[in-house]
Formats: sequence, C-alpha cells, structure tokens
Amino acid sequence: MAVAEASPTAAPRGAAGGSDRGFRPEVQGLRALAVLMVVTYHVWFGRVSGGVDVFLLISAFLLSLSFLRKVEGGKPLDLARHWLHQFKRLLPAVVVVIVGVLGASYVLVPPSRWPDIIEQSWASLFYVQNWVLASNAVDYYADDHSLASPLQHFWSLSVQGQVFILWPLLFLASALLARRFRLRVRGVVLLVFGVVFVASLGFSIWETYTNQAYAYFDTRARLWEFALGTLLALALPFIRLPLALRIAAGWVGVVAMLSGGFILDVQGQFPGYVALWPLLAAALVIVAGQTGSAIGADRFLSAKPLVRVGDLSYALYLWHWPVLVLALIWQDRPSPGVLGGFIVIAVSLVLAYLTMRFVERPMRALAWADRRRRRAVVVLAVSVALVAAPLAGWQHLITQQARDAAANADTNNPGALVLDPLLDLSAPEGVPLIPATTEMGKEYFQLDSVCAGDDEPEDELIRSECYVIDPPSAPVRDIIVVGDSHSQQWSVPLAAMAQERGWKLTFVLLGGCKYGSGPEGRTPECEQWNAAVTDYVLKQAPDLVYTVGTVARSDDPQDVLPAGFARTARMLDDSGIQVAAVRDNPRFGTSRVLCVETQGAESPECNPPRAETLTDQPPVAELLDQAPNVAFLDFTDHLCRDEVCPAVVGNVFVYIDDNHVSATYLRTMLPVFTQRFDETVRL
Repeated sequence: MAVAEASPTAAPRGAAGGSDRGFRPEVQGLRALAVLMVVTYHVWFGRVSGGVDVFLLISAFLLSLSFLRKVEGGKPLDLARHWLHQFKRLLPAVVVVIVGVLGASYVLVPPSRWPDIIEQSWASLFYVQNWVLASNAVDYYADDHSLASPLQHFWSLSVQGQVFILWPLLFLASALLARRFRLRVRGVVLLVFGVVFVASLGFSIWETYTNQAYAYFDTRARLWEFALGTLLALALPFIRLPLALRIAAGWVGVVAMLSGGFILDVQGQFPGYVALWPLLAAALVIVAGQTGSAIGADRFLSAKPLVRVGDLSYALYLWHWPVLVLALIWQDRPSPGVLGGFIVIAVSLVLAYLTMRFVERPMRALAWADRRRRRAVVVLAVSVALVAAPLAGWQHLITQQARDAAANADTNNPGALVLDPLLDLSAPEGVPLIPATTEMGKEYFQLDSVCAGDDEPEDELIRSECYVIDPPSAPVRDIIVVGDSHSQQWSVPLAAMAQERGWKLTFVLLGGCKYGSGPEGRTPECEQWNAAVTDYVLKQAPDLVYTVGTVARSDDPQDVLPAGFARTARMLDDSGIQVAAVRDNPRFGTSRVLCVETQGAESPECNPPRAETLTDQPPVAELLDQAPNVAFLDFTDHLCRDEVCPAVVGNVFVYIDDNHVSATYLRTMLPVFTQRFDETVRL
C-alpha cells in the first residue's frame, strides 16, 4: 500500500471546482478513505481492499500533474534534484518505522524469524521489498497475520519508489521526443504512457492467471495502475460533465471503492483486470471534482476529520501493519478480535501522528537540505546509516551465536546417534541446540550445478530444474532423485554416500509434486511435470531412481501412497531401473522450531504421541503388491521414539519447520541410513 504524496493535491486546469494549483481536499479525503479501507480490511476482515491500487493511482496522478506543468512550461526537469527531494521526504519516516520494528522484533519475535525480518528490513530500506516477497511466494492473503513479517506491507512502497524513479525518466524521454520531432508534448506523453498502460495491463492479466502469488508483488504487473493515473491527469482538463452527473459519479466511485473488496474475488484474480474496479472508482471521484453541492461526495470527502486522516495516511500505513503483526505475536493469536482491532488502530494512529508531527513535517520543511544537492545526499546517507548500523550489528550477533552453538557439536549434539543402543551415547543438558534457530534457512539440501550435456533434459519444462552432483572421477553408479522437497531433504545422507563411493546424483524436483502418475491429488502442472520426468528417466536409464514413496499428513497418522506411484515404479522396474522409496517423515500442524522456542523442548506440544503422528504400519504391503521389487526404506524409528515424535533429539532440531527434516539431523543419521540402504537396495 503506497500512500506517499507525490506532490500537493492540486486541481488540474479545467477541473471542476478547482484551479491549477488549488488544494483539493476531496483528493486528500480520498486518500484517507483508502488508508482506512486498508487498515480495517487488514485488522478485521483478512481481505484485500483495493486501497493500495487507489494510492498507486493518486500518486501517479499527482506526480504527472507536476511533470506536465514542467514539460509544457519548458522548465528544466532536474531529475537528480527531484529524486533527492522526493526520497528526502519519504525515507526518514521509513527509517523510524524500520528501527521501531527491529527493536520490537528483538523483544517479541522468536529468533527463528529474525533472519527474515533482517532480510526484509534491508529490502524495505532500499525499496526492493516487493521482489523479495515475490521470490519467496509470500501468501499475502494468509488468515493468520501473526505468521507474517511485520515489514511485509513495504512491498507497495517499494513498487512506488521504483515508479518514482521510472516515471520522471519517461517524462524526460517524452519531452526529448517532442522536441526532436516538433510534436506536442502532451500528445507524446499520451502515447508513451498509453503504451505502458496497454503492455503492463496485458502482462498483469497473463501473469495473474499463470502465477498470481508472484504477480501480486511484480512491479511490471502494477505499472498500468500508475499509467492510468497519468492518463487521467492528461484527460481531466478535457472532461466536461453536468453537475448532476458529477455528483452521481462521485458517489458511485465512493460506494464502488468501499464495496469492491467484498464483492470481488480479489484473492483469486488480483492484480489483473479486476483491479480496474477500485481504480475506476477512484477515477470517478477525481473526475467529479469539487461540485460545490451539499449532497456531493466531495463534501463528505472534504470533511475535516477525513482530510486530517489523509494528512496521516502515509505514516498510518507505515505503522498499522507492524503494530497488528507484533500485537498478534505478543498475544499468540491469529487475529485481534473486535476490541483488539480498535486498540491496534488507536496505537497506529498515535504513532502515525507522532511520526508526522516530528519526522515528516520537519523533513518536508527542511529548506537547508533543499538548497544543495549534497545536503540532501547527507540526509539520505544518515537515514540509511540509522538502519544499516543496527541491522549489521544484529547480523553479527546472529552469526556469532550460530558459531558458538556449533563449536562443540561433536560432543554436545549427537542427534540421532543417541538412538543407537550400541553406541550408548547421551546428550548433555544445558547446551545450545543446533542448528541455531536463526540458521534454519540454510538447512535445505543445496543444489547449484545445473544439468548440461548428456544430462540436460530435452523437455523444456524440466530443463531449468535439473541439477547434478558428479563424483571426482568416472561415476560407478548413476542415481536420479525425483519428487518434491522431501525427496530433496532425504538426499542429504544419500549425497554423503555418493561422494564417498563415486556415485553420480541427478535431481529433477518440483516442490509439492509427489512422484507418480495420474491427476488424483495433483495439479495439472504436477501431472505434466511427472510425465516429463518419467520420460527423462527412461532415456537416461540410471541404476536407481530415489524418491519419497508415501505421503504423510498432519491430520491423519496413516500415510498413503502417492497416486500412481506403484504403477510408475513397476514400469521403471520392467525397464531395468530399480526404485528406492523412502517413507515420508511426520508432518505437524505448526512449526516444531517455533514450538520449542515458545513452549520448550520438553513440552508435550512439541512431543506429540507417536500413535497420533505416524503409524507403525506404512502402506508398504500395498506398494509391494503392485511393485514387488521396490526397495522400501523406513526411518520412522529415528524420527520418533517409542511413545512420542520429538522436535529435538540429541540436542539437534529434527525439523526446520512443520514438515521438513533438518539437514543437520539427517547427517547424524548417516550410519543407520548407510546400513539400511546397503541391506535393501541392490547396487
């Protein structure tokens, strides 16, 4: 949600009820209405309101008015001065919020979540938060906001910051083209931004349909919303409507804005063409302008309380989300409730007022910094340093704590080795657990050498997701690992064996896609993927295909076979390719790391009964009945004890989240893994 002002709310030439540079209180009221929609939807409804789109339109509309006056008046654009002035106004409030969030997060947020907050603090500071969230496929619509980042909302400010750099360049290019070819500047601006609108809207519709989680944060899928604001600024002087029609347009716009989030399926269709709803609603309000009528929407929007909230809109947007998220973390609740929501909003308003009064307004009026560019640079540098210093210090602390935890791991953290009765090992009490909770993001088995040459798949669908680990010399055996992230995690001990024995490992994996055949329980993409993987395996003819052969569930202790897996395994066996299937590990309803951090390693919540987690009877008989030569590996006895399935074994975290086993724990399982692999697999 971007609420930063691009310029004073001035009325364009010819707009109803306003002068070229007169203050338009109804636009400030429109901004207030949008931020209140955002806040209330976040706090109570868990839905997307469309308010962010209104802000994007308004910011582009105001920015475009300012630049149109300059280019049409023949004034120099002086982009460097413009950018310095713009970010000198925007960044200090951002710094205050980020520093406040860092301090509160250190006290309230479990350490396992610190790395994400640090990463997003850097991204927010440099206006690239949207790309970080897009790459992480963040679910912006998640019901439980307590699990969200307190800085997640900075994505829209990042988009706006990027556009604040791009838009002046497009106006400069338009002015240069108009001068070069002796054309009217307004006509060239119309052409340039019309192309941006059409291209971005088309791209947004396509990407929203194919990958909505990414499209939501993608700047390219949002440019058309800004372009619409620019086109509105171009068209407004030529729009002449009767008073009655303007009054109607204003109220239709207000009602459409307020209702869109409830009427539309924004979760399934934003930000494609559906985003036209809030944008056109806001455009109607702007077109209606100042009607001077007692029953006009502008009279409602120009009310002093709304205008004052409009003054607070930037700071209120900055504060409301972290206040909400941190309050939910503190209370350990998924939502604030009615009373709690009012408290969140009240606290956010107080913080917003203080930020506006003591940060925004003083920085906006700081004429000293506007007189010389280098002074504005100093302001920006100091602002960045105020965030960079605590961030760098916090990162150093995390790194040092992780080193201290791992310093005596061989003695203090035996992990799965304590389950071997022949070793007679025990785990000392009172020592740090490993991996450090701040290091959990590094616990995934890393794949970085892409397939090339004879290993490269012909099918483009899987080509970019094929990786290989070659032995130092000519490979003795050739193994292909297929399936999802669980197959990837179970490759930790397999890779250690492979390196020691000179085996070659090839990985073709897709998250959330269990290996097998048939549409049951699979997306069309997964079904197509598995077909391509099977074709690749048959062509490569490896000695072994290695995968996870069952599906565990957090709500049912009985795991099942993936649809069509036994049939596919039998087909590979008939082609002379052996299949090794590992039983899936237990899955839980909540993060095991978070449970230990908040409840303690010995808490029953973190050590659920084995009978309720994963049964003693895997579906191996069903599998072997259809594919008798499959080598089935079951390590449940090293993930669960006789009575419980613990989150920590031998001072090592067994899981990194609610369903993935940590690489550190799997490495402690190497002896038992090697023994059972050799006993079961024919290589």
